[in-house]
Amino acid sequence: MLEIKTVDKPDERRDFPRGHLEAVHLTGLDFAVATFEPGWRWSESVAPIAGTESCEIHHNGYVVQGRMHIRMDDGGEGEVGPGDVFMCPPGHDAWVLGDEQCVVYDFAGAMATEYAKASDK
Repeated sequence: MLEIKTVDKPDERRDFPRGHLEAVHLTGLDFAVATFEPGWRWSESVAPIAGTESCEIHHNGYVVQGRMHIRMDDGGEGEVGPGDVFMCPPGHDAWVLGDEQCVVYDFAGAMATEYAKASDK
């Protein structure tokens, strides 16, 4: 069965300090567009909502706009920007670099279904 949705009319929107996420849900695919404002940092903006010390969501992402730094719990780190495709496993912190908002498309599914939701733990 063919399914088509537009991100202009997301199935849901989640707001969090200095950002928001818009998600569409299709059979076999949950897709998110996340917008992070300058000054956003996961450990400050989302950790209090998630109830975890690190982001425990797996990301398969594509950066549309802006720059973000990612630091893994094991010490690895990197920077992503426009045109970059990245895979980031659970166990990390991240923050926006500079004065431009960072827009990320995430295809991993968990971003669209679990990110910035209160933990059941």
